[in-house]
Amino acid sequence: MTSIPSSNFGNRPNTRTIGEFSRSVVMMLAITLVLVGGIGARLAYLQLIQGSRNRKLAEDNRIRLIPTQPVRGNIFDRHGKILASSSLSHTVYLWPLAQKPEDWPATIVRLCEILNLPTEVVLERLEQIGYQSPLPIRVARRLTSAQVTALEEYGQDLKGIEVSVEAIRTYPNGSVAAHVLGYTGEIDELALEQFQEEGKEEYRLGDIVGQMGVEAAFEPQLRGEWGGRQVEVDSRGQIVRVLGEKQAQGGRDVQITLDLELQKAAEVALGNTKGAIVAIDPRNGAVLALVSRPAFDPNIFSTRISTEDWAELQSADHPFVNRALQGFPPASTFKIVTTTAAIESGEFPTETVLPTYPYITAGGIKFWDWNRVGFGPLGFAGAMAWSSDTFFYQIAQAIGETPLIQWTRRYGFGEKTGIELAAEESPGLVPDEAWKKEVIGEGWFMGDTINMSIGQGYLQASPLQVAVMFAIPANGGYRVQPHLWKDDTEASQWRESLNISQGTLDVLAQGLREVITMGTGSNINSSDIPPFAGKSGTAEAPPFESHTWFGAYGPMDNPEIVVVAFGEHSGQGGGSFTGPKVLQVLQAYFSLYGDGEVMR
Repeated sequence: MTSIPSSNFGNRPNTRTIGEFSRSVVMMLAITLVLVGGIGARLAYLQLIQGSRNRKLAEDNRIRLIPTQPVRGNIFDRHGKILASSSLSHTVYLWPLAQKPEDWPATIVRLCEILNLPTEVVLERLEQIGYQSPLPIRVARRLTSAQVTALEEYGQDLKGIEVSVEAIRTYPNGSVAAHVLGYTGEIDELALEQFQEEGKEEYRLGDIVGQMGVEAAFEPQLRGEWGGRQVEVDSRGQIVRVLGEKQAQGGRDVQITLDLELQKAAEVALGNTKGAIVAIDPRNGAVLALVSRPAFDPNIFSTRISTEDWAELQSADHPFVNRALQGFPPASTFKIVTTTAAIESGEFPTETVLPTYPYITAGGIKFWDWNRVGFGPLGFAGAMAWSSDTFFYQIAQAIGETPLIQWTRRYGFGEKTGIELAAEESPGLVPDEAWKKEVIGEGWFMGDTINMSIGQGYLQASPLQVAVMFAIPANGGYRVQPHLWKDDTEASQWRESLNISQGTLDVLAQGLREVITMGTGSNINSSDIPPFAGKSGTAEAPPFESHTWFGAYGPMDNPEIVVVAFGEHSGQGGGSFTGPKVLQVLQAYFSLYGDGEVMR
């Protein structure tokens, strides 16, 4: 029997221990493979599947596009005097991507303390535009030097806040010509939707655009073309370097027909009267002055308007309404049209003389003359001079509504004048039987024709339309187109002959001159300026005070200017209240251009 050496027994392998060790190694390898595989799969997912998205997020945090707003074109008056321009000012922006959404409230609270802004307004704006927007959000404009210094001092606590310099709209004459020039402001969501519907894709939320007046009407010319800078920024949102740049293209300058000095004179003449004054060149329709009250200072819209400023504006009676372009009963100024309709109808020769009365009766209703006693026998010129109502009532009864309405429309009433401020202009109203049946629910009566013959009833006309009416007898019977763009040769050359006979034009000229020399406007007859013609008007407006009108043109031998003044619920009479305002404007005009006509 062979024995086994005892020395070999202790070296015999332990198969149980080997098996346990092998299982541990295998398990560790498996876990390692799972972990490495998971990490690899995640890396593959991030790099291959979401790589584009993550690279974009990284680039958005490091690379930014800063839009560069173009400098808006200037607006000049007819002589080249500045009406609107741009000045450089500090503006503060915030970059939505510079911080996490939850970190922004604390930053905005600190920012608003420095800028004295409502925190909730800035937060609401940020949420509206979105925390993932790569574009900067304008927070405030026209920063003071103290605010700029404070923002620099607290820069470490204001991550994602940047101060830059941009052009701000400036109106050096304050509220002068506010309704003509209009103002600029930021696009809101509603306006942006409208722009996009019109195919204007270049506009964006927060963009600065013209909101009314010339600023809005000439927006395409004044706007210019945006530029931009592609920049690299650090973790605090500060610019490290500029990667690329496209220069913004400034807007084009616009020269308008307005005469700044005459505009100022018209504003002084109107004073605080709620109403309007319009001055045009009767030969070509150029608007020389256009005033509306109450007014506003367009400079306040060059920044985010304060609650106090807005409350003060709203305390006025509709300060943004351009009353020069709104319809009101034109009163006895309209007797120019009635005279034309009467003579041109063939029913009344130029030498007609009619008795006048305290009142006439139609349909059982008494229609009184304004003086309640009548004026005795009068011809057309005398009836115009004394503004006899019963004279024109008889005319209306004889010719009826058809020729009166036809001539009213030929004079330009009932439609927009063609001035570039179409968005703010009312067409007025020329009533007829169809309109009355549709709106009032009853037919046309003789009383409607009688009221219309003296510019009352349902008839509505704007001060600008009335100025166009006065231009027709002033220029020999041509309707012209009011316009503001000085280089608009098409508008300045547009003249529509109404084919008014010379006899009618002579009667109108004589009557309108006698208004000044002996009639309702004799209180403004002046030897200081060349002879001029005019007509007063007073429109009843119960239960309020009457509206007052006065229109005039001169010089008589070669008219260069038409001036119309209107007082809304001013009371008194047209000759006594608005007549002196017209005289002030005429005196200013002839003082400025006594040795020659206004530059065209």
